[in-house]
Amino acid sequence: MKENNVYNTIVHPLEPLYDKNSKILILGSFPSVKTREVGFFYGHKQNRFWKVLSKLFEIEISDDIAERRRLLLDKGIAVWDAIYKCDIIASSDSSIKNVVPTDLSDIFEHSDVKKVFCNGNTSYKYYNMYQGKIYDYEVVNLPSTSPANASYSLDKLVNSWKVILEYI
Repeated sequence: MKENNVYNTIVHPLEPLYDKNSKILILGSFPSVKTREVGFFYGHKQNRFWKVLSKLFEIEISDDIAERRRLLLDKGIAVWDAIYKCDIIASSDSSIKNVVPTDLSDIFEHSDVKKVFCNGNTSYKYYNMYQGKIYDYEVVNLPSTSPANASYSLDKLVNSWKVILEYI
């Protein structure tokens, strides 16, 4: 068996990003290998999350994690993932099994989040499976910014994601 086809049990290594002024929560599924290495959300260069936000806010976004963190908080955006722990092969969402969902209660209790946006179908699936049964928030499934979602051009992603601007 190839090394890259081995399941690993991974506990989410990042802390959620939010503050009392966060208006929306963007939920991914689970951080990629590259994101885990970088130590901040959407750290893979091929992921288009930061490119989408750059276009939406009409600003350049550097690779500096502190700047990215400030940008999200300044715009009222909380970021976290639907899955806290799982068995996964590398970064493959389709391989995810044995899910332990993320506890979102701190974010909802200590912020002003009014709406949840899921970054892709996997996040949406697990949010609805676990957190959606606990929390009474409207959730919107947005197309994934992952490079695996090659059917969506950057412009098409930006057009779909512009809905977040109505809530921040």
